Amino acid sequence: MSYLRRASPLHATRPSVAAGYCAALIVAAFATAHPLILGALALAVLGAGIGARAGGRVARSLILSLPMAVAIVLVNALVAREGLTVVLRLGDGGPLGQLDITLEAIAFGAKEGLVLIVVVAAAALASAAIDPDEVLRSMRRVSFRSALTATIATRMVPLLALDAQRFGDAQRCRPRPGGRVAVMRAIAANALDRSLDVAATLEVRGYGSARRPARARRPFSRHDLAFAAAAAAILALALAWSTPFAFYPSIAGSFGASAFAHAAALVLATLGPFAQRRGIER
Repeated sequence: MSYLRRASPLHATRPSVAAGYCAALIVAAFATAHPLILGALALAVLGAGIGARAGGRVARSLILSLPMAVAIVLVNALVAREGLTVVLRLGDGGPLGQLDITLEAIAFGAKEGLVLIVVVAAAALASAAIDPDEVLRSMRRVSFRSALTATIATRMVPLLALDAQRFGDAQRCRPRPGGRVAVMRAIAANALDRSLDVAATLEVRGYGSARRPARARRPFSRHDLAFAAAAAAILALALAWSTPFAFYPSIAGSFGASAFAHAAALVLATLGPFAQRRGIER
């Protein structure tokens, strides 16, 4: 997962607001139990990815989350003992006891798997649309040295990965390759050498005596206000508007007009800010 520079309303938003918007989607996923609303939220996150021109990144997050969601369904069906509707009897499971698979356990596991899918998709959206350098820059006034350390560390990770690849290629070209331990030793020594070079460079450039920078006042743009309002609306809809749905001891919940209205309002709140495209690059 890495930042994708795109011309979209979410990319034009300041990092703190964009991070709050993605965090609101994650909070909404954890706070929602109704499967219809969770499904609508999953579609809304995918739509937000398309609006941010990162739909492929969000869709590919299913490669990571879908197998884990299936595993959650299977594990919950095997270990959960609640539920009245038995759909499969597997007999004695030894330490697990009597293995009776219930419809309620399967449904609850599917709901938890859907929560995981939404959370991973929202995290993929955040990684694609929020510039990590801008996030670290916004932390300078909170802790200058910590922000600088995090910036250097994130920049060093791809360099060390490239060094590892070069060392590995060089080892394979030798008549008697030294193995992974030798490669790791060379990478560690090279990392220490790089750290000394970076420390000397920072000292020469005066970072040792640097102080917290002055506050740079930046007015809120229309995109900042739109996504901040959307985040507040998502949280309000998830926390204040309750659409009850129970899984145990039996499945009980309404799929009436209230549930559909709740889902529609959540989708509109999530996708609304993407309708404003003024002020971004085409």
